[in-house]
Amino acid sequence: MTTDAEIAVLEALAAQGEILEAKTGASTPPFRSRLRLVDRQRRLLLFDRSIDQAADKALLALPHARLQIKWGEWRVAFVAANPVSYSHEGSEAIRLDFPETVEIGRRRMHQRTPDPQPRLRCAAYVGDASVFDAVVTDLSRGGIGLEIDFTADELEPGTILAGYRLESQGREPVSVDLEVRHTTSEPHGPRILHAGCRFVNPSPAAMALIAAYTEVT
Repeated sequence: MTTDAEIAVLEALAAQGEILEAKTGASTPPFRSRLRLVDRQRRLLLFDRSIDQAADKALLALPHARLQIKWGEWRVAFVAANPVSYSHEGSEAIRLDFPETVEIGRRRMHQRTPDPQPRLRCAAYVGDASVFDAVVTDLSRGGIGLEIDFTADELEPGTILAGYRLESQGREPVSVDLEVRHTTSEPHGPRILHAGCRFVNPSPAAMALIAAYTEVT
């Protein structure tokens, strides 16, 4: 359940008029808007309509949305379900269910490359059989973001993933050890896990691959 401290952070974002963003699809603009109301009874959040009607329409078509903001030195993110149009105090708003948890953490020390291209995957094998397969959603010299069709309780923060491989078309795969730092699961629909991991003593070969994506020289 969302804690009182997490609610206080959401209320501060609303009071200061900070803009939160949600991806709405590969071919549609992101939804960017301000929090209008944070329900302390943990039933709903209200957002202002954005300035882009296409973004509003795309958000309303989603079963849930992952909203986030870089706020000073902090990063705040959460998943909220069931976006619907909502009338509030005489104007139109967008209502979402209250998130189950809110991620609050300091921003990365290293520059992040989102959606690295060509596509990068993180995999593990037993013999020739794949036992782990994740899409890399972001990458930096310090760590990696993963999206996995997985169950959250099998990747607890602090878990060490030893001997996993980073694979990219046209490049030799490299072996990396990762430490899981945080995880977030989607509350509805297919079980998708978002995991943030740090590299543990990456090899020169791993750093060379990372540099190719992050333009580190």
